[in-house]
Amino acid sequence: MPLFSARSLFRLLTIGLLISPITLFSQANLKQQFQNPPAESRPMVRWWWFGIAVEKGELLRELQQMKADGIGGAELAFVYPQVLDDPAKGLRNYPFLSPEMLDCVHYAQQEGRKLGLRIDVTMGSGWPYGGPATTLAEAAGRLRVAEVPIPANSSTITPPALAEGESLVSASIADALPGSTWDAASAQPLPISSTAIAPAGTARVALFFIAGHTGQVVKRAAVGAEGWVLDPFSGQAVENHLKSVGAPLVRAFGDTPPYAVFSDSLEAYGADWTANLPTEFKRRRGYDLLPHLPELVAGGTPSAETVRHDWGKTLTELVDENYLTQINLWAAAHHSRFRSQTYGEPAVSFSSQRLATLAEGESSRWRQFSTLRWATSANHVLGNNVSSGESFTWLHSPVFRATPLDMKAEADIDFISGENLLIFHGWPYSPPQVGEPGWSLYASAVFNDHNPWHPVMPDVDRYIQRIGFLLRQGQPANQVALLLPTDDAWASFSPGKVTVTGAMNSLISPRLMSTILSAGYNIDFIDADAINSVGLGSHSILLLPPTDRIPVATVSKISAWVAAGGKVISLGRAPSVDPEGKTNSQITALSRQLSFVADESGLTEALHQAVTPDLQLTSDQTAIGFIRRKLPAADVYFVANTSNHTIQTKASFGTGHKYGEQWDPDNGRSSAVPTREVDLKLAAYESRVFVFSNVPSHSVADHETGSQIADLSADWQLRFAGTNKTESQATLTDWIADPETRFYSGEVVYTREFNLTNRPSASTYLQVEGGAPLPMPMPAEDRPPLLPNGMPDPRVTLPGPGMQAYYDAPIREAAVVFINGKRAGSLWHPPYRLDVTSYLQSGRNRIEIHVYNTAINAWAAQPPHDYKPLIAKYGDRFQMQDLDKVHPVPSGLLGTVHLVQ
Repeated sequence: MPLFSARSLFRLLTIGLLISPITLFSQANLKQQFQNPPAESRPMVRWWWFGIAVEKGELLRELQQMKADGIGGAELAFVYPQVLDDPAKGLRNYPFLSPEMLDCVHYAQQEGRKLGLRIDVTMGSGWPYGGPATTLAEAAGRLRVAEVPIPANSSTITPPALAEGESLVSASIADALPGSTWDAASAQPLPISSTAIAPAGTARVALFFIAGHTGQVVKRAAVGAEGWVLDPFSGQAVENHLKSVGAPLVRAFGDTPPYAVFSDSLEAYGADWTANLPTEFKRRRGYDLLPHLPELVAGGTPSAETVRHDWGKTLTELVDENYLTQINLWAAAHHSRFRSQTYGEPAVSFSSQRLATLAEGESSRWRQFSTLRWATSANHVLGNNVSSGESFTWLHSPVFRATPLDMKAEADIDFISGENLLIFHGWPYSPPQVGEPGWSLYASAVFNDHNPWHPVMPDVDRYIQRIGFLLRQGQPANQVALLLPTDDAWASFSPGKVTVTGAMNSLISPRLMSTILSAGYNIDFIDADAINSVGLGSHSILLLPPTDRIPVATVSKISAWVAAGGKVISLGRAPSVDPEGKTNSQITALSRQLSFVADESGLTEALHQAVTPDLQLTSDQTAIGFIRRKLPAADVYFVANTSNHTIQTKASFGTGHKYGEQWDPDNGRSSAVPTREVDLKLAAYESRVFVFSNVPSHSVADHETGSQIADLSADWQLRFAGTNKTESQATLTDWIADPETRFYSGEVVYTREFNLTNRPSASTYLQVEGGAPLPMPMPAEDRPPLLPNGMPDPRVTLPGPGMQAYYDAPIREAAVVFINGKRAGSLWHPPYRLDVTSYLQSGRNRIEIHVYNTAINAWAAQPPHDYKPLIAKYGDRFQMQDLDKVHPVPSGLLGTVHLVQ
């Protein structure tokens, strides 16, 4: 008997069509949602609670401010103290996980939910996971090698002293070589229980392999959260953390569990060993690791690379099972989700990201390997529609220096890299009694309302919300899948350096990434495990970078994909061996199916011969980035000028649809465009949306503004809102030119009147001109200082790969425009142009431009903060970054101001 009758099946299918997110395409509906995007596409913030010195009244006020700004939610992040307890001022650091602190967590999530905000929580304090509940036995482990010289004819050796928590796992004796080295090929096992050895006529070296600990402690910990970083390879260590830290935090949420629990980027530096590694290695790889430790440490031979490969793969499997899988299952059991930045150290792979419900990335480096593309690619490959990212981590240091234009410059790179949910880094909790500019993280931008330009934040967030919404529609459509050589990465591991993503920075060159992007394609990363499990999806080209090792099962999948019409290009060096370093006939046969390119100089031609690119430009290919989403009956392109100068070029889109429109991301307005030879003019850091379908456009083509109808560049009245100082400016002047306002941070209202003979019948714009590109410095190559044990100093964080807009803007830094008493809009990025047609009238008109700068000018007037008492009480937990750059910066309305048509 059939399960469904024909009639009931038809009804189910009909209902399915009604509720399916993939319905018949309606360009009008998409445009309406673009203009008024749904709340779930709003960006979020990382909300730092310092100390933990918070109080409920301020928590509620800040949540309400987030809501008013267009923020969609907050991730609770508990970090180091900013202040000593001061009862007179109502400042007290509640210990981490204390009843008082957990009561504030409950209150914040409860009030946040009432406001419709999503609330996530970091499942720990600072990073990585660990703290006082992590014992030394459960702390992150490492393999240490002690080398003891043995003179010729010696018959005894003295084993090295062991530190607390260390154990001797193996010993070998090897021939000494010139230059204080030794020959791994000559190594022989040495009993670890005896000090007697057979004498030899030449010098030798005794090698003692010691299981110890990295000694790393939790970075930026709150009061009471201090302790060891846990061993991510140990199921027991992770389970203990979930019980001692995760459970109390989630219980504090009561009946409404956190939307997600969060794990920051894995930064367990040097973690390469765990107590049961030898047993697990033998079970998984089929041979004993311990006799091979000399060649694992020495490297330099094919057999050593094979051992390192097997060691690295085993470490990846252990962190997958004991960290990622365990936390993901725990989160689900607690009615939450696991959001994880699955990269860094230890050895997680690309496919490890399948083990977290929400894979997240970070980085503004779009033309080289990045952990943001690593995460967005995983979401594309695995079918996850939302790709979140930690955004603005190092935005325009020092703190309080970042501007709305800086935000747009990085946000657009995030978007073209595949991100569609920005999580701002971040929002510092700051109580009113500490004054201005308030608390901030040591090395990050500040997006709360202590920043003077905050009145334009709703407009910035609206822009980000619009693009985030649009990039969730349909399906991802990147044409190129770039196969990450994970097996080569494992083979490159060495003690203390066990990071797949770190290895990819060498295996995937910036030149390779840039060549693909400049050729008119966008890229997803993929690895062998993903090809084996889910295939290559809708990608048109599989690109193999220079690669040695590849699994035979993956070769079979690729061969089948080629037979079905897929295109494969191999660059530089085709795979020649399997993961164990052995030749294989299937791998050899694969080379006959490849289009081989010797180097990047021939790659563009090979790509173009394989598949027509998505976006072809006649110039400026290195500056313009894009991403495409494929809808059932439309193609949506987001296109961004990532440079600091205006670009004018022609663009041809690889769509098969007949009609096109371009949409303004700031206001949602549209105009008709062709599908080929589109005249594309983008100001510095400007972006545009293009939508192609078979629905004729009812919008008219856009036109260039040209004729001036009023010059408003002179004779302004100024009022400094913070001091009530007033002045007249015949010529617009920088605030810092006047000693009286050099250190002013805040709002200045510019006012003047002007006459129009008639109310304009054509579109009329307020336009501020005068911006210019600034020189872009070469990226720094600094490395963090190391401790005697070879690990990075946890107290020191050097400036990261920060992003900023290298542009001297005519408005420093943002403005809100009122005409005849009505808010006309804001100006915060090029082109500084605003449609004011509907606000103008014949006769006398009054214009007010409310201009806001950054908090850094007022901050520069304050004496340096004395952190000595804080350090004496709690230790040196952070260092404020780039304090030598804290000085007043140009501020105000500095360009020429016109009304144009």
